[in-house]
Amino acid sequence: MTEKAPSRLIRSPSQRCVELCLRFGIAILSVLSAVLLMGRTAGWVEAKSGQPPQIPQVSPARVARLKHGINLSHWFAQSPNGDYSQKHLDTFTSAQDLALIKSMGFDHVRFTVEPAPLIDPGDPGTLKKDYLGLFDHALDLILAEDLAVIVDIHPTDEFKLRLKDDRSVENFVKFWRALAAHLASRDPERVFLEPINEPMVEDPYRWYGIQAKLIAAIRSGAPKHTIIASGYRWSGLWEFLALEPYSDANVIYNFHFYEPFVFTHQGAGWAGPNLQFYRGVPYPSSPEAIARILDTVMDDGARLVLISYGQDHWDASRIDKAIATAAAWGEKHHVPVTCNEFGVFRRFSLPADRAAWITDMRIAFEKHGIGWTMWDYGGGFSVINRENGRAIPDAATVQALGLRSARN
Repeated sequence: MTEKAPSRLIRSPSQRCVELCLRFGIAILSVLSAVLLMGRTAGWVEAKSGQPPQIPQVSPARVARLKHGINLSHWFAQSPNGDYSQKHLDTFTSAQDLALIKSMGFDHVRFTVEPAPLIDPGDPGTLKKDYLGLFDHALDLILAEDLAVIVDIHPTDEFKLRLKDDRSVENFVKFWRALAAHLASRDPERVFLEPINEPMVEDPYRWYGIQAKLIAAIRSGAPKHTIIASGYRWSGLWEFLALEPYSDANVIYNFHFYEPFVFTHQGAGWAGPNLQFYRGVPYPSSPEAIARILDTVMDDGARLVLISYGQDHWDASRIDKAIATAAAWGEKHHVPVTCNEFGVFRRFSLPADRAAWITDMRIAFEKHGIGWTMWDYGGGFSVINRENGRAIPDAATVQALGLRSARN
């Protein structure tokens, strides 16, 4: 049912003119007042050079702590068969692993955390104390190695798909408010808070609003900590470029980069219908390089994607241009930028080509002043090999990342 608009009063031309002038004047004053208020609340300051005032940035010292990192996957998140028992948590990643990470030259880790074991479904604003103790112990181990840590809430796809529902969003907000309050006592110079990994929210406007609520909840619980914000859907470069910065000044903006996907995820059947058909996909790409393996791919759709990859000429120059767009976005908005996922699935990629791609990525990040966190420490994209139960640094990967040799 709709209501009719009320009839308008009849006014003379002079009355209408006066009214319009008054409305225009009030509108101008409202805009000026809003601008002044924004300037005061954001802490704007006039630059000595006479440049327009700018919003204060995240501390450069904090940004510097996120230069060279590694993801701790499959420990507190993505555990096989959903096993988050104390036995799994005590053995999958150990104090020795964290010491090895530090010795390789990494300065931070991304601590991926499945939220389900922490959340009380009946009261999402209350954290489960027993599991919280295990979570805290893991943080203690990380910080004991003088590693900075990104606490990344890394849920299952099922959890993320529920964010279509407003009630699920509000429950997640309550969870983050409680977790942030719990983490508030941790050193804000070394502990960073990431609302969620790859949210899978298809609508960029909806995601912008959801993330704003999460940022506000985190800020209410942890007023001094730096927050890591990302784009909608899969948090890739294109989703990242669709972001607008939030009013909270203590935020670092982040993207993931796995391009070209046909190379970085070759053989990874979980990641798309064509990828399962690929083995030994070359990098850099060219029609000539692709021709050498084209006959090994029987699926027509997969062959077409592979041909396109060869024609796209992915190489160091193309990667550099892509990363440059992220850096330009950060410069435009005067905010820091990081990439906390990139890597190549190891099982079916050629070691030399994988190392070449990682090298090109690292060089581009360094050139454009973007900190990075490789995926991952000990999973399918790993920086280590396991020999007789021991973690041994993969020499080619360590070298590609520009890190030093590590003790065994």
